[in-house]
Amino acid sequence: NSCFCILRMVKFRRTGESSRSDEDVISGEHEIQIEGVRTELEPIELEDGAAVPKEFANPTDDTFMVEDAVEAIGFGKFQWKLSVITGLAWASNYAMEMMILSILAPQLHCEWRLPSWQVALLTSVVFVGMMSSSTLWGNISDQYGRKTGLKISVLWTLYYGILSGFAPVYSWILVLRGLVGFGIGGVPQSVTLYAEFLPMKARAKCILLIEVFWAIGTVFEVLLAVLVMPTLGWRWLLILSALPLLLFAVLCFWLPESARYDVLSGNQEKAIATLKRIATENGAPMPLGKLIISRQEDRGKMRDLFTPHFRWTTLLLWFIWFSNAFSYYGLVLLTTEFFQAGDVCSISSRRKEVKAKCSLTCEYLTEEDYTDLLWTTLSEFPGVLVTLWIIDRIGRKKTMALSFFVFSFCSLLLFLCVGRNVLTVLLFIARAFISGGFQAAYVYTPEVYPTATRALGLGTCSGMARVGALITPFIAQVMLESSVYLTLVVYSGCCLLAAVASCFLPIETKGRGLQESSHREWGQEMVGRGSRSPGVTRSNSGSQE
Repeated sequence: NSCFCILRMVKFRRTGESSRSDEDVISGEHEIQIEGVRTELEPIELEDGAAVPKEFANPTDDTFMVEDAVEAIGFGKFQWKLSVITGLAWASNYAMEMMILSILAPQLHCEWRLPSWQVALLTSVVFVGMMSSSTLWGNISDQYGRKTGLKISVLWTLYYGILSGFAPVYSWILVLRGLVGFGIGGVPQSVTLYAEFLPMKARAKCILLIEVFWAIGTVFEVLLAVLVMPTLGWRWLLILSALPLLLFAVLCFWLPESARYDVLSGNQEKAIATLKRIATENGAPMPLGKLIISRQEDRGKMRDLFTPHFRWTTLLLWFIWFSNAFSYYGLVLLTTEFFQAGDVCSISSRRKEVKAKCSLTCEYLTEEDYTDLLWTTLSEFPGVLVTLWIIDRIGRKKTMALSFFVFSFCSLLLFLCVGRNVLTVLLFIARAFISGGFQAAYVYTPEVYPTATRALGLGTCSGMARVGALITPFIAQVMLESSVYLTLVVYSGCCLLAAVASCFLPIETKGRGLQESSHREWGQEMVGRGSRSPGVTRSNSGSQE
């Protein structure tokens, strides 16, 4: 009883940075600040002359993992900088290079007198490059670091993007644009790096806001095309569009490697240095205690995606990502077809007229075409806002399911011979939700996989998305010539199945921290440790302040 009374009377405040050595941990001696007076635990004399033995002064030996440190440091100046840099990668390396496809194809169709299949191949070869490289970039990021994989992919895209502007003939630009697509396949790894520095409460919102940079990148590309194409031509457009990547490549030197990756690869000192840097920039204290090193695992192994714990998650996510890209890019192609025809019911008659025309007939993009491209891009903002509002309320799985269901419903409504205005509303609602669902998948995927396979998991999902993007032109353009309604049934049915797949995902990641290890028993071992937040003020009676 006397010991219990003594413990209640002595209060400790633990702040600042832990500087304990391994010998300190073994001997039980801890550097600690006691009410701002003492810096080392010693026997303390109380007013009645009783002493608090050293072994009673700090009965806990706190430990923390990277997840605890990220949560304790919180969101601050460092994350704001990282948001801008990640957004720059998303806008320059992804959005702008993808938007070029819709501008370059009609220009080369007219200038080089290309047949339609060669024009389509210019778009397809980029997706082939992305599909073939996505898994490779994920493997590189898991094996050698997120920053390393991202830097190589950006420099690769910059180099071949500039070379594309000097292509003398069609075969050269076909190969060079395929190599550009190979580099673009590594861009999703910026989301992996970004997510691993975000506290749990801010993660979903921040990843969703990356979509804003996508819109900014596409708008900037269209405006650049308006200025450059009439005077300098498509070659200068390709060169100037690649230059923002140079800015990102320079800023990459500021980017730290993921602390989660460093810990997993056994580089504890580097992980602690990174966490201290974040704490300093955010003006927050480092948590006290010893950083736990997760057991070192084989990283970037495909078989880890198909362990009993993740098998169904991986297969369902592959189909969800496939459906996202298949439906999103299909809608982009269908929008052009529907707008040119006026309504759905006019597609068949218009197709008969087009077949009578020469395959080399071409039309340069007009100012009205660029305006339509801008409006189509801006229609994605409502989808981001809706997804941003619901994803932390109803969860990731239900958000993706809702997005697919709304898209499927809007596709079925297109069976009606609606007018141009109603058609525009339905297409914009469908695009808003499918783009929001795409971003929800970008939130869910890094959260569901552990650090050892996070980049590979995202990379393989991105690769499956490119398969969908490759197939969709044959549905939205070729099948459309035969049957408009069959085309709509394919897209609606695919999204309906994807909505069901979203509901059957075995893991909901809402409110869950990023997993450090794929070993389930390791997570169970740390349950007790995870209940204590490092770096908070405690009294020895067990209360928290």
